[in-house]
Amino acid sequence: MRSYSLFTILLLCLAILLIDVFAFYWLQSITKLITSAFLRHAIHITFWVFTIGLIISIIILKVRLNAIDPRRKQLLISSLYGLTISSFIPKIIFVIVISILFFTNFVFSEKESILIIPLIALFFGFLPFFVIAFGIFKSLYNFKIYHVEIKFNHLPKAFENLRIVQISDAHLGSFNHRFHILNRAVSKINQLKPDLILFTGDLVNNYAWELRGWSRVFRKLSATMGKYAVLGNHDYGDYSRWNSKKEKQENFNAIKDFFKDIGFNLLLNQSDIIEENNDKIAIIGVENWGHPPFKQYGDLQKAIKNVETIPFKILLSHDPSHWTKEVVGKTDIALTLSGHTHGMQAAFKYKNLQWSPIKYKYKHWAGLYNEKDQYLHVNRGLGWLGFPGRLGMRPEITLIEIKTD
Repeated sequence: MRSYSLFTILLLCLAILLIDVFAFYWLQSITKLITSAFLRHAIHITFWVFTIGLIISIIILKVRLNAIDPRRKQLLISSLYGLTISSFIPKIIFVIVISILFFTNFVFSEKESILIIPLIALFFGFLPFFVIAFGIFKSLYNFKIYHVEIKFNHLPKAFENLRIVQISDAHLGSFNHRFHILNRAVSKINQLKPDLILFTGDLVNNYAWELRGWSRVFRKLSATMGKYAVLGNHDYGDYSRWNSKKEKQENFNAIKDFFKDIGFNLLLNQSDIIEENNDKIAIIGVENWGHPPFKQYGDLQKAIKNVETIPFKILLSHDPSHWTKEVVGKTDIALTLSGHTHGMQAAFKYKNLQWSPIKYKYKHWAGLYNEKDQYLHVNRGLGWLGFPGRLGMRPEITLIEIKTD
């Protein structure tokens, strides 16, 4: 998890304080309707105790961050992240709604507005709170299977109806060794009877110790033709402080060794050929490649060097921006699989319309995309990072069926 400067954290705390000042101003228009002075004062005191406590906790955590045991750090950060989001966003909406209703009050009489406007604003404040709470306590581990079918006119006959399960962005450190949760996902994956299981990066948040105990879960994954993986930006340990280069390298080696332990072929700017009845397809894997500030370890030309003559190629590349920059229109790679975005763990979906703020950073951020006969699928992620919830963006297991056109 990337670290933010103290100045950025202080700006966040200032924003929280300003919003709460406005929220408290309007809250008094509601609490004045309460006849009990004791209850009214109790609500006001609770409001400010929570606000001040949250701000102090955020600042203390930032100041002491480097001194905190990494095993506790993730839990503390995600807990404060969840509290901040579940408090900040509902209050913003509450302030906006009540301000608009009050200053453009053409619907209600002055007498009605004293009661109705605060109640309407309160409703719009509590609604996002319950939505966020649902995302934290219900949607976060409510794994969804997305079924995608793609047709190619150059798919070798032996691979007709190829069943691929793509998973991505496990971020195992966020699960805090709750193995039973991912056991549910593993069961769902095996029930799909995949030929290939392809993992597209971000196994951990930062550290190899996050992997302790997880091998017995991932070893249960079964695929008839093989299991392949690539690394994501979080798997290199670039977001942590290390006492030496050797320590960082040992952490990195332990992560790579984990893939061997669970039976995954980790492709580090490499490729592999799968052969069935004299037909062949290539699985290509590049190390992480992304726009700055993400480092570019990937070398696509090196990865495809030994499979240039294979007519049908599948690429695993963690960051979807790589597809636009180096793949589509520049290679004959048929299908690219990526992750990385998590769909920002928040989206609005209505029928075929899907929107998330992440679209302003990534052109391709969730689901299937194509340009002519080249396809990209961006997995929404199996785990989570930062905000401990998912709003309209359930954790994803993708079943991709490849057929001939």
